[in-house]
Amino acid sequence: MALGNDSSVTEFILLGLTQQPELQLPLFLLFLGIYVVSVMGNLGLMVLIVLNPHLHTPMYYFLLNLSFIDFCYSSVITPRMLVGFVKQNIISHAECLTQVFFFAFSAIDECYILTAMAYDRYAAICKPLLYQVTMSNRVCFLMTVGVYGLGLLEAITHTINMLSLTFCEGNIINHYMCDIPPLLQLSCRSTSINELVIYFFVGFNVTVPSLTIFISYTLILSNILSIHSTGGRSKAFGTCGSHIIALSLFFGAIAFMYFKPSSASMDDDKVSSIFYTIVGPMLNPFIYSIRNKDVHIALRKTLNRISSFN
Repeated sequence: MALGNDSSVTEFILLGLTQQPELQLPLFLLFLGIYVVSVMGNLGLMVLIVLNPHLHTPMYYFLLNLSFIDFCYSSVITPRMLVGFVKQNIISHAECLTQVFFFAFSAIDECYILTAMAYDRYAAICKPLLYQVTMSNRVCFLMTVGVYGLGLLEAITHTINMLSLTFCEGNIINHYMCDIPPLLQLSCRSTSINELVIYFFVGFNVTVPSLTIFISYTLILSNILSIHSTGGRSKAFGTCGSHIIALSLFFGAIAFMYFKPSSASMDDDKVSSIFYTIVGPMLNPFIYSIRNKDVHIALRKTLNRISSFN
């Protein structure tokens, strides 16, 4: 199997998060625990939303999709990372490109589903009388199709872009996954066009959602401050606060990772990428549900149904 017409490299070695032997077992157990919590949290939230009719609203529809994306996201990255803690992590060219595709697809989907959630909160808080029309089932469906459509289009573009690279000798990736920046460092051909494509897409995927989210929450904050009821203001702040935490964690880490030149050291980038590839998908179910009364009610109802069957 060849990577390109002139390439002699058929597989890569992922160095992983660290090369220190004494840290391998503790880190394996740590990230295994994070992965288990992430899978259980996201699947559990998806089940709660599906089984409880009172959660069949636009807000929880988008949250269901976020949980699905986070489940896929963590499953694309973490299992391969865990392998690197127990043995030499060798990945074939086909597997590497597959991981690039699904990683890009999940990351881009998350950018835009978070944007859709911010717009939903804007419609709910700033235009409550028009909310049912603004966020109708048809609108929510079309927004979701747009999210997954953009993710698919850009993931295909990035994967094809990686096919143009040629790896003559180097096959050691200083990362725990097949990501685009470390692959660019191994190429023995010019990567200027590849970097231009990456900067364009990442710039677009960070700038457009960030501006949309910033404008949405600026209008939301202005509206919240005009609420005279202390309880209503506190509830609105609580809902929006959880969203802002998730958004800051995700977009901040991505901007730090991808707006650095490909020649920069990957050690800091590996640590930064953990926040949006592994930690973020684990935290999101708890960020959006830990202070959410509707989710608490759904959890109690679901547990009562389970106990009634026993």
